[in-house]
Amino acid sequence: MIIVTGGTGKLGRAIVEDLLRRVPADRVGVSVRDPGRAQDLEARGVRVRQGDFADAVALRRAFEGASQVLLVSSGRLGEEAVRLHRNVVDAARDAGARRVVYTSHMAASLDSLFPPMWTHAATEAMLRESELAFTALRNGFYGDSTRFLMGDAFRTGEVNAPQDGPVSWTTHADLAGAAAAVLTGEQGRFEGPTPPLLAPEALDLAQLGEQLAELTGRPSRRVVVPDAEYRAGLVARGLPPERIETMLGLFAAARRGEFAATDPMLGELLGRTPETMRGVLARQLAEV
Repeated sequence: MIIVTGGTGKLGRAIVEDLLRRVPADRVGVSVRDPGRAQDLEARGVRVRQGDFADAVALRRAFEGASQVLLVSSGRLGEEAVRLHRNVVDAARDAGARRVVYTSHMAASLDSLFPPMWTHAATEAMLRESELAFTALRNGFYGDSTRFLMGDAFRTGEVNAPQDGPVSWTTHADLAGAAAAVLTGEQGRFEGPTPPLLAPEALDLAQLGEQLAELTGRPSRRVVVPDAEYRAGLVARGLPPERIETMLGLFAAARRGEFAATDPMLGELLGRTPETMRGVLARQLAEV
């Protein structure tokens, strides 16, 4: 039995769908805050149980009979996130699971300039100290986030943002496929952190703007906005201070090259070349 937490979220749902192409439905379960959103999965034979990262009792019931638990990171930051993740790990151990697979990040480090990486690094450290075998999926950046980072570029062709650096963008679908491959593959092949799970190219915002221009036929222009000016704009939009520091940390970390690596492992797990950002941008354009 493989239990997926957050099975109705974008990544979790994609992982469940990929698992269902690999193993019988009765070997897949989901732990979700609202079981009503997973009724279609239950109708297909997936075990659906209510589970909240803050509710240890519910988690133990949701993980009953699990051999592996996929911990999709909570989206919270700092000590709160690690506390919630520890609840999942403790419940998995109490339920008899042999392994926890965690959705970490390629740049997980306490030295990162991007605050979410501290949470991933702290969670990996907590997993090392647990009594369970674990695998940390060192995922790349979600390509979908470029829609927000590029702002009005989809309409005007002008990319206005702080100085950045190359990023190995990846898709939810490809990362879901890699997670399913790890969960159903040889146990112990990936002990601890995996190699980075990345696309074969790393692109900065200027390069993404050029690809967007090729798709639209409009010229592209990259405008570097000073950090202080960008911060003021986020403040004016009413973003909370923590969100602002996270955004600025993203650009600072990219400038330092934290997300510039490429690696073949994602393609090896998928058995094909990962999707390119050109394809992602084309989809995003269709939605504008």
